Amino acid sequence: MSVALTGKDTTIILDRVFKDFGEGDVINIEFPDNLVDTKVGKNGNAIVSLKNSGLRSNVTLRVLAGSPDDKFLNSQLVAFKNDPPSYVLMPAAFVKRVGDGKGNVTNVTYDMNGGFIEKIPGAKDNTEGESEQGEAIYNLVFVNNDRILA
Repeated sequence: MSVALTGKDTTIILDRVFKDFGEGDVINIEFPDNLVDTKVGKNGNAIVSLKNSGLRSNVTLRVLAGSPDDKFLNSQLVAFKNDPPSYVLMPAAFVKRVGDGKGNVTNVTYDMNGGFIEKIPGAKDNTEGESEQGEAIYNLVFVNNDRILA
């Protein structure tokens, strides 16, 4: 029997440990492009090649609006807008802790580099009390990623 117990995950961007998360999926990492491209030719010959765009990740991060984490990310957005050529791209790490039910823990680490904020977070006002109105939802892109299990 295999078990995956999860909890106490960590999100770090520019050496800052994030804590001011919203609700639901507070971080979502997706890889929109395939890592490998394959072509099959005559006589069944195949060409398999690394597709560098497959190293890119799209990260959605939900933090509390107006929180210190929101202010930190907004300062990165302002720094980029003020002088794009001198902007220092962000490194980040997301560590998912997974236990096997026998006391053993594996850290599944997404080591991300070359990051920037893709667009300005939106806002909403909702008279029904929807919780998303209290969140700043950031879309980030990281151009180089590794997945490490240790």
